[in-house]
Amino acid sequence: MGLEQERKIWIIGHKNPDTDSICAAIAYADLKNRTENILHEAKRAGSVNEETKYVLECFQIKEPELVTDVRAQIKDISFRRTAGVNSQISLKLAWELMSTENVVTLPVTGAHDRLNGLIVTRDIATSYMDVYDNQILSAAKTSYKNIAETLKGNFLAGNKHAHFTKGKVVIETSSPDWLEEYMEPDDLVIMGGSAKSQMHAIENNASCLVICSGFAVSKEVVASAEKRDCVIIGSPYDTFTVARLINQSMPIKHFMTKNNLIQFDLEDYVDDVKEVMSKVRHRDFPIVDEENNYVGMISRRYLFNTQKKKIILVDHNEKTQAVDGIGGAEILEIIDHHRLGSLETISPVFFRNQPLGCTSTIIFQMYQEKGVEIPKDIAGILCSAIISDTLMFRSPTCTSVDRAAAEELANIAGIDIEQLAKNMFRAGSDFNRKSPEEIFYQDFKTFTADNYEFGVAQLSAMSKEELDTVRKKLKDFIPEVLEERRLDMVFVMLTDIIEESTILISAGDAADGIISRAFSASREEDGYLLKGVVSRKKQLIPALMAVMQE
Repeated sequence: MGLEQERKIWIIGHKNPDTDSICAAIAYADLKNRTENILHEAKRAGSVNEETKYVLECFQIKEPELVTDVRAQIKDISFRRTAGVNSQISLKLAWELMSTENVVTLPVTGAHDRLNGLIVTRDIATSYMDVYDNQILSAAKTSYKNIAETLKGNFLAGNKHAHFTKGKVVIETSSPDWLEEYMEPDDLVIMGGSAKSQMHAIENNASCLVICSGFAVSKEVVASAEKRDCVIIGSPYDTFTVARLINQSMPIKHFMTKNNLIQFDLEDYVDDVKEVMSKVRHRDFPIVDEENNYVGMISRRYLFNTQKKKIILVDHNEKTQAVDGIGGAEILEIIDHHRLGSLETISPVFFRNQPLGCTSTIIFQMYQEKGVEIPKDIAGILCSAIISDTLMFRSPTCTSVDRAAAEELANIAGIDIEQLAKNMFRAGSDFNRKSPEEIFYQDFKTFTADNYEFGVAQLSAMSKEELDTVRKKLKDFIPEVLEERRLDMVFVMLTDIIEESTILISAGDAADGIISRAFSASREEDGYLLKGVVSRKKQLIPALMAVMQE
């Protein structure tokens, strides 16, 4: 099936993603791409933990791309693809291009579309209205080619590829002593058809003669000009028109803005762009790619029709757990197995929420409902996610549906569930090389209840010794999280998979009181032993919230 990529849809799990969040996104993207003609891409909202890394490597599936914000970006909107121009083109040509394209700004680009500057109508007006320097043509190093094109002239002598780099512009008068009085070597002379005056100018080392009104130039004059490297341009315009137009032959490089350019990147967020535009009175702004190469122009009016990113959320429906900028995205679907959370949508969405132990079980069901065969690698990661979320069927959230799904997926993938589980949990509980921050945030979620905002991290291991190592590392780090995240309380579940119990450690003034009331548990050392409690979703969160809402 050919997939339309222009309207691609991202499928993404929660922040600090666990194995279910990552694997459900990958599998659902696969299902969507095989049943719909729009490209769906799995993304992740945080770092992949060691357990998930092991699973992806085991089944040779690439890690999803990291996305930290889903607000609309410049690359999501239609902007003007005005072509860049060379810095050597004349002001006249630039003006004509602006008129043709109906724009007031032209981007000036060099090799590989590198942005060199901008030329705007104001710059051209300045060159025409505010310049009184008769040496500005040479100061701008104007090419004779530009001069000829601006004056609709023809080259009658000299090097058409040369530039006017020294001297001033003078106009011949009828006075016999004009040459001696006004002209100096290297000047450009605007003159009529007098062969005598032409010869005098050449002999006085003029760099260029512009012969007006279509007057003929003798062979003798041409030969003399060639001998002295003097350029002769014949123009059909009269002297007044030539004098009026010649400044327009200067290259735009001399007038363009090339320093302190305000430009935007394709990856910039539209909200940030609007903020900058509100403070600057420019009409147009250039857009560059990640290599700083020019790609187009944008103005305020292009921001009115911003297309929001289209998102499908898996394994969560809490706003606090969602990727940043979710309020600026268009949510199309939510596939989850948690309690109803705080996410709100502008329009109705497809929302599938089932009381199962794992989102990946729901994805498995959707493959069956669509009649789509599950590939071996996808079956492997879906089975792994169920093992992870249900703690190999030990969690009270696990249902017979989860177990049956995992067993069927294991058959498809050709794997042994018990061996896979041991390898996964061993990879996930290798805490020795990790910092306290890496350990804490590998599975951390925030929640809101009544007037409380709190966070809960969960870490699982196959032995008490591994969990004791973690407890020591996190003891001083949890208060830092409390302050940094501005939460009322922080809880950490240290879950022993084999013993099916949890040591709960915490920070926050009200934390101890809430724990003791929720579980009638007594404090042991720096935590509370909760026997039989292994599920954050079904056992811990409901009990804590019930106390907070009393």
